[in-house]
This record gives sequence, structure tokens and C-alpha cells, in this order.
Amino acid sequence: MPFADVAALALPAHAAVAPVATTPWKTVTVRPGDTLWHLAIAHRTTVHAIVEKNRLTRGGALIMPGQKLLVPGRASGPTKAPKPGPVTPTRPTSSAPKPSAGDTTYVVRSGDTMSDIAQRYGVSLTKLLAANRMSSTTIIFVGQKITVPGTGSAASPSTPSPAPTPPPGYQYPSKTAQAVAESKAKLAAMTVPTRAQTQAMISATATRHGVDPKLALAIGWLESGWYQRAVSYTNAVGVMQLMPVSQTWASQLAGRSLDRFDTQDNITGGVLIIRALQASADSREQAIAGYYQGLYSVRTKGMYEDTKRYVASVLAVYNRL
Repeated sequence: MPFADVAALALPAHAAVAPVATTPWKTVTVRPGDTLWHLAIAHRTTVHAIVEKNRLTRGGALIMPGQKLLVPGRASGPTKAPKPGPVTPTRPTSSAPKPSAGDTTYVVRSGDTMSDIAQRYGVSLTKLLAANRMSSTTIIFVGQKITVPGTGSAASPSTPSPAPTPPPGYQYPSKTAQAVAESKAKLAAMTVPTRAQTQAMISATATRHGVDPKLALAIGWLESGWYQRAVSYTNAVGVMQLMPVSQTWASQLAGRSLDRFDTQDNITGGVLIIRALQASADSREQAIAGYYQGLYSVRTKGMYEDTKRYVASVLAVYNRL
């Protein structure tokens, strides 16, 4: 199938879950560049809901231009994708969590991720996010103060942590929670490479596929801190944080079935998605934004504020490599 015909052209490798609509369903026609993710955010539902309603392949499916799909309808007015609210770093307020005895305050440096900070201090990512009232998709900023909870009661690394709590206003389906737990358990039982080994794998894979190794490394660092056991609350998995639908698309790009739980396949999938985005985007910045938000969404709606911060963070890491 020619690449230009694949409707997953702008598929983000990871994504947050949009609020679910309760209105009746209607039929829409898939346009070039549409993905299940774009339809989900545009109609205030989830990819899982659309897959279930249309009886698409479980675990992800490619959709094609001209295909008819059922999506939640709107009572009136044009359909608009919900714009994620900006996450602005601020000084602690009365509503912000206050450090407890034994906690440590860490000041974010360029290139840091919450996953990296958690590993550096030997605490679970879930506890670190909870201590700072963050979700797994929150972007952190240089100079921001992070509360690191005491490590005395930190979860054992061999025990999968519960899934991070989604941000307020977002639905966290029980099936997704179960999938997240299963993904964490599966990865906990697998042998994964060290960060240094992962860095070398990303560089080699990017070079092999004609992608700037520094760009692949920067995106991989922002996504997971080069950590294959990273799992988001939306069940994005691994070094490049691939969701089931992006695994399907990456497999099409690779010409073979990729396994996002396998470190090399996960890296290969992310690199191929970056290459495809660069081939279609108008600029490097737009390609980076497409990895986070989806290229079609970026082109039609512009970069969301959190997308702009994501791009800036990727470029900051890029310039340090």
C-alpha cells in the first residue's frame, strides 16, 4: 500500500484520553490524514470507544480515506477538538502538595524527565507523579521544583506500580487500567537494556533508517528517559511510548509486524514514525509536534500550548546531545 494512502499519516505515538461524549452516534467519512486518535479528540471520545463501536480490529486498526465510521454526534454547532489546557509551571500555592518530612525538593534541569528523576532517587514514577499532582503526560520545565517523596516506602522495582491517575475531566476506562497493569507486569518480567545500551540502540536504528540520531534520541528522552519499562496511563509503552495504533502504523511502515514490548522493535517503530512525519511535515518543529499531537491536528488546529512546550523541550535536549 503506498504510504500516501495510509490514513494514519499523522498518528501521534502516544496520546491522552479525551473526555467521552454522551450524545448519540453519527456517521462520518474518513478524510486523508485522519487517524482514530484525531477522530477521538474531535468528537470527545476515546480510540477504544470508536474501535468497539465500529467493531474494528482490537489493539489498533488503520483507517482509510473514504471509510465510514460511527462517532459521537454533537447536538449543535461545528465539531471542534477539545484543546488541552496549558500546563504552566508555577510556584507552590496553598493547593499544591507540600513536602513532608523526609521529602526532597529537586530543581529540574534541561533534559530531565519525571521518569529520570524517579530512577535517580529510587522512587516509583507513580509516587513521584502523585506527590506533585501530575499525570504521565505533564511536561516539566527547567527551574521547576519537584517534590521527591521519601524512599522508605517506595514500591519494590519488581512489583508493577498502579497506573498513574489521569488528569481531572478525563475518563480512565477500566479496560485501559487493566491493559496498563498488564503492560507493566509484562515489561517487569522482561529483560530490558540499560540506558546506555538503549541510547546506542536508538542512535544505530536512526542512522540505519536515515533519521537524525540526535532527534530520535531527544524524542526518546522526552518520552521515556530511554527506559523500556515506561508505561503511560493511556497504555503507551516503552522507549518511544508507542500505543497499539501507532504500533500498527509503524508495522506498516516497517513492512513487518513490530512488537512494542520488544525494545528494538519499539525503537524501530518510533524512528520510522519520526521519518514518516519528517517526510510529510513542513519543518522539523512541525514533525516533532506531530509526534506528540498528530500532524493532521497540528496543521488544522495549530500547536497546542503543551505541544509548543514539548517541541521546545525536545529541541533543548537535542542541543545538549
